[in-house]
Amino acid sequence: MRYFTEKQWWQHLGKTLKYSLYVSTHPLDGFWDLTHEKRGSIAAANIIISLTIIVEILRLTLTSFQFVTINMEYFNAIIVMLRILLPVFLWTLANWGLTTLMDGKGKMAGIYMSICYALTPYVIINAVLILLSQVITFDEGSVYWVLGGFAILWTGMLILAAMMMVHDYSLTKTIFSSLLTVVGMGVLVFVFVVFFSLISDAIAYFISLYKEILFRVI
Repeated sequence: MRYFTEKQWWQHLGKTLKYSLYVSTHPLDGFWDLTHEKRGSIAAANIIISLTIIVEILRLTLTSFQFVTINMEYFNAIIVMLRILLPVFLWTLANWGLTTLMDGKGKMAGIYMSICYALTPYVIINAVLILLSQVITFDEGSVYWVLGGFAILWTGMLILAAMMMVHDYSLTKTIFSSLLTVVGMGVLVFVFVVFFSLISDAIAYFISLYKEILFRVI
């Protein structure tokens, strides 16, 4: 606990968190220094992804019904959280596994940190859009949709720049490895589904076996 109360640690956290703004506008230099020059931190990355989850929940619940319509009866914040955390986790794992075979220089922590920092524009723009949706009409909604699309596009470009700088790849190799990463994510999902399906079947088998034995003994 003493480590988390040290003034120097909090100052470093503030600097690394503020650095996300520089990364968003200077992606090539920013992501290179983020990992190679230790300008970022896992703590700041965790805060950014936490803010992403919070903003996404607020976007779905507080945005004007003219632009986002959801059935609050079926709304589940945990599902929203998993929709953000799982892709980040799967991308980190799949990208690290593939790039180690393709002379990639990035470590798992660096990949995770870069992905989280790349989410900064999505957080900022969508936070603004939540407020903007309350004051514009449906006829003016083109502004909302353009900014929302721009946030996704900007984030995607930052992720691409992040992978290029973290692994020290060319643009072509970065695009190729990113496509393989998407395939790898699908493979991981398939493996996890099969694994948990086998586990659940095994548990069900042993439960039924236990009940059968208990029934015969009694």
